Amino acid sequence: MQNKGLIKLFAILFGLVSLYQLSFTFFANKVENNAKVYAKSNVTDNNGRELAKFERKYLDSVANKEVIAGFTYNDIRDKEMNLGLDLKGGINAILQVSVKDILIGLSNDSKNTVFNEALAKTDEAQKDSQENYLDLFVSEFEKLSNGSVKLSDPSIFGNKLLREKIDFNKTNTEVKEILQEEINSSVNTSFEVLRSRIDKFGVVQPNIQRIGNSGRIQIELPGAKDIDRVTKLITSTAELQFWEVFTNADIQNFFFAANAKASDLLKEDSAVTQTKDSTKTESIDDLLGESADSTKVDTQKSLFTYLYPNVAQSPQQVSSLVAQAKVADTAMVNSLLANKEIRSLLPENLKYTKFLWDYKAQASADGTTEVIGLYAIKSNRNDEPAIEGDVIADAKQDYDQLSKPVVSMSMNGVGTKQWAKMTSENVGKFVAVVLDDYVYTAPVVNGAITGGSTQISGGTMTVNEAQDIATVLKAGKLPAPARIIQAEVVGPSLGKESINASMWSFGIAILLVLGWMILYYGRAGLYANIALVVNILFIFGFLASFNSVLTLPGIAGIILTIGMSVDANVIIFERIKEALNSGKGLATSVEEGFSIKGALSAIIDANITTLLTGIILYVFGTGPIKGFALTLMIGIATSLFTAIFITRLLVDSAVAKGIDLPFNTNISKNWFKDLNFEFLKSRKLAYMISGGIIIAGLISMATLGLKQGVDFKGGRSYIVRFDQPMKANEVAATLKDAFGTAPEVKTYGADNQLKITTVYKIDEDGKEVDELVQNTLYNGLKSYLGDASYEDFKPGFEKEGSGIMSYIKVEPTIADDIKQSAIWAVLGSLIVVFLYILLRFRKMSYSIGAVAAVFHDVLIVLGVFSILYKFMPFDMEIGQSFIAAILTVVGYSLNDTVVIFDRIREFTEGKNKITSNLVNKGLNSTLGRTINTSLTTLLVLLAIFFFGGDSIKGFMFALIVGVIVGTYSSLFVATPVMFDTTKNEDKEEK
Repeated sequence: MQNKGLIKLFAILFGLVSLYQLSFTFFANKVENNAKVYAKSNVTDNNGRELAKFERKYLDSVANKEVIAGFTYNDIRDKEMNLGLDLKGGINAILQVSVKDILIGLSNDSKNTVFNEALAKTDEAQKDSQENYLDLFVSEFEKLSNGSVKLSDPSIFGNKLLREKIDFNKTNTEVKEILQEEINSSVNTSFEVLRSRIDKFGVVQPNIQRIGNSGRIQIELPGAKDIDRVTKLITSTAELQFWEVFTNADIQNFFFAANAKASDLLKEDSAVTQTKDSTKTESIDDLLGESADSTKVDTQKSLFTYLYPNVAQSPQQVSSLVAQAKVADTAMVNSLLANKEIRSLLPENLKYTKFLWDYKAQASADGTTEVIGLYAIKSNRNDEPAIEGDVIADAKQDYDQLSKPVVSMSMNGVGTKQWAKMTSENVGKFVAVVLDDYVYTAPVVNGAITGGSTQISGGTMTVNEAQDIATVLKAGKLPAPARIIQAEVVGPSLGKESINASMWSFGIAILLVLGWMILYYGRAGLYANIALVVNILFIFGFLASFNSVLTLPGIAGIILTIGMSVDANVIIFERIKEALNSGKGLATSVEEGFSIKGALSAIIDANITTLLTGIILYVFGTGPIKGFALTLMIGIATSLFTAIFITRLLVDSAVAKGIDLPFNTNISKNWFKDLNFEFLKSRKLAYMISGGIIIAGLISMATLGLKQGVDFKGGRSYIVRFDQPMKANEVAATLKDAFGTAPEVKTYGADNQLKITTVYKIDEDGKEVDELVQNTLYNGLKSYLGDASYEDFKPGFEKEGSGIMSYIKVEPTIADDIKQSAIWAVLGSLIVVFLYILLRFRKMSYSIGAVAAVFHDVLIVLGVFSILYKFMPFDMEIGQSFIAAILTVVGYSLNDTVVIFDRIREFTEGKNKITSNLVNKGLNSTLGRTINTSLTTLLVLLAIFFFGGDSIKGFMFALIVGVIVGTYSSLFVATPVMFDTTKNEDKEEK
């Protein structure tokens, strides 16, 4: 092998980089474990909410402290490996921005009868359609209007709001294009507003992304526990306001008085903390709420310990920025400034002041921490702003005369008058633009603005900031509430259990594979094991380096990759053994085994087919399925490198040292030797057996059907844990009275856990409906829950007793979309693989045989699930995870089939005809590899099945059935079908 030095260097560097990236996860976990210890030392009753509160306190206090080599906790937290919801707990939601509300807003709340009737018809039509809302609306409008009224009518979209874009002469098609642009702009605005809110929520490594052009936004908040707060955060409409503000000169005397009072309060609280007087109710610790600083006050402190006032010592220093504080201290500042005794110090002209923070933090002067600005808003008795954001007609990023970025905005007629009045009364003063109670800008007013158009500028404003502010200003123009159409909540306890189960299954799977390789190949197996361990390091290092999210299916993908990655070494070692058995020397045999004419061709073909399947799965999948596909693809790439290069380095080194490598052991040396099975003679019997199983499965699917999961049929599914063993049928009967119809209830893992699935009120929208369903479930289960209150029952915090461990909600509309994507994923993978095999083997018969085997495998797995789902003690639902399993089976079956086909092609190359003897020879020569790889993969899957988490058992069962059937089909379906269709091709040629 050439370039050994370069390969060694690359492997060492990649290994060191992987270890470096994984070290951040190690140190972050160490700090978080310290936070848990701190929380438990301060909470005696193991209350989940209190524990979470003290954990946050501790982490806030160490956020900017050095942990290792100059890195703070905030630094390493951003670099640690991302864990998905199923491992860490948290919230995953897909929101649908309401296009209907956007259209109503653009029409200026039109009262046109045809318009409103078309909206109602569109609502009904969308329930059974995959078309987007605007297309359906225009279609319904044209049916109802029949040419009598156009969308550009002044009573609809030809109004003052859109007068610059839509006139009466525009056709419905032209208006539709403009409306689509406005809808896209509104979705973008919603996305930016949600991203801004989530950034301030304090969740580690949040993820928010748009889903194509569907108007949907996916949000993932790992570790989030306060479900109610998150729901409010992501579904409430953006609130844009314009306020007058007090300057730092106006407010500084109050700050000095507040500082003295805060010093007294903190001194009192210090004494209370030292004596641990639990009867005092107005201590600063109580004021801090859930996210306050963790340090107990044991020295004299004051307001200015946490807040740095911006003192105006001259008229030139007057500013709208009244103070700054460290981000970690904002909760303490909020609590002090909200204290009744401190607020009583405000003079009469300042008594309605409210303090709001800047929308973004910035690095402190010394660069060691982040600070954020504070503004004093001039509020009133009713807390009403001077101008609401709905008066903004348009806003865009622009440039002033000096080519500096500015924001240009225009207002409607009402806004023009209000803005003229506000600016004329505040010449030389400041006004603040506020969104969701955060100040985005607070510029000085240089003169009265009467035309309804103005610019917002700032000395350090960047183009990106100007664009963001323009987006924020437009948020008031088109209120577009977003509703949750799919949600998944996983409690941290269930996440922790998933990690533990995954680690057990991971460890057992690795030990089984390592043991088998040494048993079968001896010293060569040890070299393969070293390559395998390096492969695992590379996979995790890659995930950590690129901030990829590791999920439970992702871990399954890694473990499955371990099983399948052994295949490359098995193929190589089997070819080396063949060469040795034919009398060739060790060095020559090794060279042949690793060559393109030896094992390399089959390895590359097999892995490309699996990689193509993974790519399709990644493109069409969502959430955890993407995680599974990503780890599968990464694993294929790293396993190829380690098998071909790392194993080769070790084997070549042993050969150079004169070490004897027989590539077997005394136990395995005669296994699969001199085989001569006539597989093709049994093909008719195999066809009959396969046909019978497939027919039985089809009959079962036609009569019993398949158990569709929530993500395919819509509904709500709750995993509920109880303090005692439960009977599923008894609970179902009890809940029938609560829900009207009996929900589906099944034991989930342990006998004290149930999975409860219901379609109760799934067609109704709104957060209050979700709350009603959850409350109905609680009342229905109340007799089984002991002393658990409704708050304890709700998901979101660590649970010791009864309560919801996780839940999933999917609306029927998105369930149809998921189902359609799944169908396209399966069909797409079959088409792509068919074309690749046709291109690679240059014979239609090879493609037909491979695809026939894949259809065979998929139909049998579906049939098994249809026949057994009522009897198995675990979930056998057909959902996204099942589709991932099916596509993995497709990849595995093709992997096996392509290796066999590659060997048959080798034996038949240059021959005029493919004979049964040549085909049987190809099958026999690869049988050892086929059984070896299948057995290794099965050992891995069985380890995950028996020791992994409950949520993944159905997924693993599908893979186990698929591997068994895939191994059978590559021998008795794919190859015989290829042989039979080849004979037909030969007849046609004659």
